[in-house]
Amino acid sequence: MKPLANVLYITTPEAYLSLDGENIVIKKDEHTSTHLPLHNLENIVCFNYQGVSPALMGACAQRNIGLTFLTPNGRFQARVCGPVRGNVLLRKTQYRISESETQSVPIAASFLIGKIYNSRKVIERALRDHAMLVDTDALGKASAFLKETLSILPNCKNTAELMAFEGSAAKIYFSVFDHLILQQKDDFRFEERSRRPPLDNMNSLLSFLYTLLTNEATSALEAVGLDPYVGFLHTDRPGRPSLALDLVEELRPVFADRMAISLVNRKQVNGKGFTRKESGGILMDDDTRKTVLTAWQERKKEEIVHPYLKERIQFGLIPHIQALLLARHLRGDLDAYPPFFWN
Repeated sequence: MKPLANVLYITTPEAYLSLDGENIVIKKDEHTSTHLPLHNLENIVCFNYQGVSPALMGACAQRNIGLTFLTPNGRFQARVCGPVRGNVLLRKTQYRISESETQSVPIAASFLIGKIYNSRKVIERALRDHAMLVDTDALGKASAFLKETLSILPNCKNTAELMAFEGSAAKIYFSVFDHLILQQKDDFRFEERSRRPPLDNMNSLLSFLYTLLTNEATSALEAVGLDPYVGFLHTDRPGRPSLALDLVEELRPVFADRMAISLVNRKQVNGKGFTRKESGGILMDDDTRKTVLTAWQERKKEEIVHPYLKERIQFGLIPHIQALLLARHLRGDLDAYPPFFWN
């Protein structure tokens, strides 16, 4: 089983990263620096603008350590990768299947079945745990709609049909999302999903968590030898990790939506940590971002029993396990791709 290595998040804007032997050096000014060993890192995610030395970039590429650059508010900028890894036959199979809608649709459907199942599970958890505090009628109807959609997806013949049913399911899911927010309603009221830019505090939090999850999915797919930029559900677009976004679909209700709800309901974040720009977009401040990143890392350390493997694993390994299962399906070792079902 793959060990869960550390992810280093650089959130200080003035930090500069360099290499010293087998250590990464994080320098904030002439007199302040931190040394960390490279060998126990899996990814480095930079929210800073100062940059990274070429020597450190080369060391990360050589050691298969992901190096990702985001803007301070979490928008993806670039990712440094080393030599392409994995079996060339696996990638050729991936490319061939991606060009065939007949072969792509069952895989794409699995991603969406996982997404809608897990979205429904988020609603069902709220009904189970907070029945006295939520609108049980609205949530019950939404759950029933998602359940009905689950029975339709396996029969879809093309991607357009899949996307149509997914769009309807997402609309229903987000129409009741505000009912899941039990605390700080004034600061985190949710009306609809908005992005580029997010127009309220909850959307800003969700978008940030989706970015973190996409980075994890991209790394997981690269680790098993798949091309994260060639998907089966999302169409190819220069610079877009389409397969990573495919994988994110089934995982984001569990990884991102639940975490956003928990952070707000437990008052780990508050409205003071978000500011509105002149353009109308919402930005998360540095302290709030650090709080979210800490919660994200702690969540990854929790253990669950994987529903397909029936093995106890750390939560943060789920993207890696799903990427491995996808690779096994493409190689012909599994008859179908088994999506992750949260229990």
